[in-house]
Amino acid sequence: MQVFVRNVAGDTFALAVPESTTISTLSSLLALRTNLPASDLRLVHAGKHLSQPTSTLSDYSIRPESTIHLAFPLRGGAPKKIKCNFKDCKDRAQPIVGDCGFCTGHFCGKHRMLESHACSGLENCKEEEKQRNRERLEKERTVAIKGI
Repeated sequence: MQVFVRNVAGDTFALAVPESTTISTLSSLLALRTNLPASDLRLVHAGKHLSQPTSTLSDYSIRPESTIHLAFPLRGGAPKKIKCNFKDCKDRAQPIVGDCGFCTGHFCGKHRMLESHACSGLENCKEEEKQRNRERLEKERTVAIKGI
């Protein structure tokens, strides 16, 4: 039987296939014809998506000279908004400055300071920072020279 296939650009071409052709076989034939991967093709007939790969054309009531539409799958969507991890806060976390390097939490503008969310690694961080500051001050310490 002959079926017509309409691609995304609106061009229609004829394809001769038997009624017992499966949807997976049809999509692989169309992939060869359109130079697109078979996984990227969605087939639609009479408003129904031909999604069962083992079903045949006759299972979907596709008759000779019917039109099958090619469509591309919808990908993704908007990325999920990251919420603040602080107790009952529902605000959106700030992209970079709201990320905590100690507890891998994400925090809004009100709770992004380490002190406000009581991070478990905070005490160690404070001690390390004090030690680094102490070493830097010791290294930069000037000694008064007597007798000048």
